[in-house]
Amino acid sequence: MTGADRVEVYVSAGSNIEPVKNLRLACSELEQSSGLLSRSSVYRTKSVGFEGNDFLNMVMRFSSPLNLDDILCELERIENLSDRRRESMPFASRTLDLDLLLYGDQVVNGPPVSLPRADITKYAFVLGPMAEMAPGLRHPQSGKTIGELWAAFDQSAQPIQRLEESPLI
Repeated sequence: MTGADRVEVYVSAGSNIEPVKNLRLACSELEQSSGLLSRSSVYRTKSVGFEGNDFLNMVMRFSSPLNLDDILCELERIENLSDRRRESMPFASRTLDLDLLLYGDQVVNGPPVSLPRADITKYAFVLGPMAEMAPGLRHPQSGKTIGELWAAFDQSAQPIQRLEESPLI
Protein backbone atom coordinates (compact mmCIF):
# COMPACT_ATOMS: atom_id res chain seq x y z
CA MET A 1 0.00 0.00 0.00
CA THR A 2 1.21 3.48 -0.75
CA GLY A 3 1.15 6.45 1.59
CA ALA A 4 -1.79 7.79 -0.43
CA ASP A 5 -3.83 4.76 0.63
CA ARG A 6 -3.41 5.57 4.30
CA VAL A 7 -5.50 7.90 6.47
CA GLU A 8 -4.26 9.90 9.45
CA VAL A 9 -6.20 8.80 12.51
CA TYR A 10 -6.46 10.39 15.97
CA VAL A 11 -7.68 8.35 18.95
CA SER A 12 -8.11 9.38 22.57
CA ALA A 13 -7.32 6.84 25.26
CA GLY A 14 -8.31 6.96 28.89
CA SER A 15 -8.32 4.62 31.85
CA ASN A 16 -8.89 4.82 35.58
CA ILE A 17 -8.65 1.07 36.31
CA GLU A 18 -5.04 -0.12 36.08
CA PRO A 19 -4.41 2.83 33.76
CA VAL A 20 -0.70 2.32 33.10
CA LYS A 21 -1.20 -1.32 32.14
CA ASN A 22 -4.20 -0.54 29.93
CA LEU A 23 -2.69 2.48 28.17
CA ARG A 24 0.43 0.42 27.45
CA LEU A 25 -1.83 -2.27 25.98
CA ALA A 26 -3.57 0.28 23.75
CA CYS A 27 -0.28 1.74 22.49
CA SER A 28 1.21 -1.69 21.83
CA GLU A 29 -1.84 -3.05 20.01
CA LEU A 30 -2.32 0.04 17.85
CA GLU A 31 1.37 0.09 16.98
CA GLN A 32 1.20 -3.57 15.93
CA SER A 33 -1.91 -3.08 13.81
CA SER A 34 -1.10 0.29 12.27
CA GLY A 35 2.66 0.73 12.41
CA LEU A 36 4.32 3.92 13.58
CA LEU A 37 2.45 5.53 16.45
CA SER A 38 2.80 9.07 17.78
CA ARG A 39 1.42 9.83 21.18
CA SER A 40 0.92 12.81 23.41
CA SER A 41 2.15 13.06 26.94
CA VAL A 42 0.04 11.34 29.56
CA TYR A 43 -2.31 13.58 31.53
CA ARG A 44 -4.00 13.02 34.89
CA THR A 45 -7.57 14.24 35.23
CA LYS A 46 -10.38 13.94 37.71
CA SER A 47 -13.27 11.77 36.60
CA VAL A 48 -15.97 13.75 34.78
CA GLY A 49 -19.65 13.09 35.41
CA PHE A 50 -19.16 10.63 38.28
CA GLU A 51 -17.10 10.01 41.43
CA GLY A 52 -14.16 7.73 40.69
CA ASN A 53 -10.41 7.34 40.58
CA ASP A 54 -8.41 9.82 38.54
CA PHE A 55 -7.98 9.00 34.87
CA LEU A 56 -4.82 8.86 32.84
CA ASN A 57 -5.49 10.19 29.34
CA MET A 58 -3.59 10.62 26.12
CA VAL A 59 -4.09 11.03 22.39
CA MET A 60 -2.50 8.81 19.76
CA ARG A 61 -1.99 9.50 16.07
CA PHE A 62 -1.21 6.96 13.39
CA SER A 63 -1.54 6.42 9.68
CA SER A 64 -3.74 3.50 8.74
CA PRO A 65 -4.79 1.63 5.61
CA LEU A 66 -7.96 0.45 7.40
CA ASN A 67 -11.36 1.79 6.44
CA LEU A 68 -13.52 3.52 9.04
CA ASP A 69 -15.52 0.42 10.02
CA ASP A 70 -12.33 -1.61 10.46
CA ILE A 71 -10.78 1.10 12.64
CA LEU A 72 -13.86 1.05 14.88
CA CYS A 73 -13.69 -2.75 15.13
CA GLU A 74 -9.98 -2.58 15.97
CA LEU A 75 -10.60 -0.06 18.77
CA GLU A 76 -13.35 -2.24 20.22
CA ARG A 77 -11.11 -5.32 19.98
CA ILE A 78 -8.40 -3.55 21.97
CA GLU A 79 -10.91 -2.34 24.58
CA ASN A 80 -12.11 -5.94 24.95
CA LEU A 81 -8.52 -7.10 25.56
CA SER A 82 -8.54 -4.88 28.64
CA ASP A 83 -11.72 -6.59 29.91
CA ARG A 84 -13.72 -3.45 29.19
CA ARG A 85 -17.23 -3.66 30.58
CA ARG A 86 -19.83 -1.68 28.70
CA GLU A 87 -21.88 0.07 31.34
CA SER A 88 -25.37 1.35 30.74
CA MET A 89 -24.26 4.62 32.34
CA PRO A 90 -22.24 6.85 30.01
CA PHE A 91 -19.94 8.00 32.83
CA ALA A 92 -18.30 5.21 34.83
CA SER A 93 -14.87 3.85 35.69
CA ARG A 94 -13.17 2.14 32.75
CA THR A 95 -10.32 -0.23 32.14
CA LEU A 96 -9.86 1.37 28.72
CA ASP A 97 -11.80 3.84 26.65
CA LEU A 98 -10.66 4.35 23.06
CA ASP A 99 -12.52 7.00 21.10
CA LEU A 100 -11.99 7.77 17.44
CA LEU A 101 -11.53 11.54 17.22
CA LEU A 102 -10.57 12.08 13.59
CA TYR A 103 -10.37 9.87 10.53
CA GLY A 104 -8.56 12.09 8.08
CA ASP A 105 -10.67 15.18 7.51
CA GLN A 106 -13.90 13.22 7.14
CA VAL A 107 -17.11 14.60 8.56
CA VAL A 108 -19.52 11.79 9.43
CA ASN A 109 -22.89 12.07 11.14
CA GLY A 110 -23.23 8.53 12.60
CA PRO A 111 -24.25 5.99 13.57
CA PRO A 112 -22.08 4.17 14.37
CA VAL A 113 -19.81 7.20 14.82
CA SER A 114 -19.87 10.96 14.40
CA LEU A 115 -16.69 12.64 13.20
CA PRO A 116 -15.01 14.77 14.16
CA ARG A 117 -15.87 13.58 17.65
CA ALA A 118 -17.57 16.31 19.69
CA ASP A 119 -15.29 15.47 22.65
CA ILE A 120 -12.47 17.34 20.89
CA THR A 121 -13.99 20.71 21.76
CA LYS A 122 -15.83 19.54 24.87
CA TYR A 123 -13.17 18.05 27.16
CA ALA A 124 -9.74 19.29 28.24
CA PHE A 125 -8.48 15.70 28.51
CA VAL A 126 -8.97 15.35 24.74
CA LEU A 127 -8.22 18.85 23.43
CA GLY A 128 -5.13 19.45 25.60
CA PRO A 129 -3.23 16.34 24.45
CA MET A 130 -4.31 17.00 20.84
CA ALA A 131 -3.01 20.58 21.08
CA GLU A 132 0.31 19.24 22.34
CA MET A 133 0.60 16.84 19.38
CA ALA A 134 -0.89 18.79 16.52
CA PRO A 135 -1.49 22.48 17.34
CA GLY A 136 -1.58 23.42 13.64
CA LEU A 137 -4.08 20.73 12.64
CA ARG A 138 -7.37 22.22 11.44
CA HIS A 139 -10.64 21.00 12.88
CA PRO A 140 -12.61 19.65 9.88
CA GLN A 141 -15.78 21.56 10.78
CA SER A 142 -14.76 24.82 12.46
CA GLY A 143 -11.62 25.36 10.37
CA LYS A 144 -9.82 26.57 13.49
CA THR A 145 -6.54 24.99 14.46
CA ILE A 146 -6.42 22.67 17.46
CA GLY A 147 -4.03 25.19 19.06
CA GLU A 148 -6.57 27.99 18.58
CA LEU A 149 -9.35 25.85 20.06
CA TRP A 150 -7.15 25.02 23.07
CA ALA A 151 -6.19 28.68 23.62
CA ALA A 152 -9.90 29.63 23.67
CA PHE A 153 -10.89 26.70 25.93
CA ASP A 154 -11.73 27.45 29.59
CA GLN A 155 -8.87 25.37 30.98
CA SER A 156 -9.65 26.40 34.57
CA ALA A 157 -13.02 24.64 34.39
CA GLN A 158 -11.41 21.26 33.58
CA PRO A 159 -7.88 21.14 35.00
CA ILE A 160 -5.52 18.55 33.58
CA GLN A 161 -2.04 17.72 34.83
CA ARG A 162 0.64 16.70 32.35
CA LEU A 163 2.82 13.99 33.83
CA GLU A 164 6.43 15.07 33.50
CA GLU A 165 7.68 11.52 33.05
CA SER A 166 5.64 9.10 31.03
CA PRO A 167 4.51 6.13 33.09
CA LEU A 168 4.22 4.15 29.84
CA ILE A 169 7.96 3.79 29.22
